[in-house]
Amino acid sequence: MSYQDYLPMNWLKNRPNDENPLVSLRKEVDSLFDDFGGGLFKDASAFNVRTNLSETDTEFCVTAELPGMTEEDVDVSVSGDRVIIKGQKKSEKEERSDEKGREFHRIERSSGSFQRVMSLPFTIDADKVEAVVKDGVLTVTIPKPPEVVENTRKIKVSSAK
Repeated sequence: MSYQDYLPMNWLKNRPNDENPLVSLRKEVDSLFDDFGGGLFKDASAFNVRTNLSETDTEFCVTAELPGMTEEDVDVSVSGDRVIIKGQKKSEKEERSDEKGREFHRIERSSGSFQRVMSLPFTIDADKVEAVVKDGVLTVTIPKPPEVVENTRKIKVSSAK
């Protein structure tokens, strides 16, 4: 009896005769992970920062969730029409063990660096941008230039007849 007798039939189809079915499975799994954003585990030191971008008649507002981070951990810069938010969350690890009672505890918080770049439809005046961190949320307020505010018009939306 060969290993092929224990494998599902669809693993044995559509592959070269000399290719091991486990190699085929590995290729399929790798392809699946590549389909979800270019590989999920390529850079474990980087993490995603969730951001919102909102707009009023006079300004844009970027909010980013940065739990446990302070203003020293975050860098906000402006270049032309782009807002760049960078930072690094330092790791905090605590390990405790009690050999006698066989009780083990391990606490780890995520850490790593991040960068988000957002483009706006105008050149940003860096002198008027405000950035504040409060309760783990960064808020960056970017006023619209006067010419953008003046040229903005509301359009009435009606239903089709």
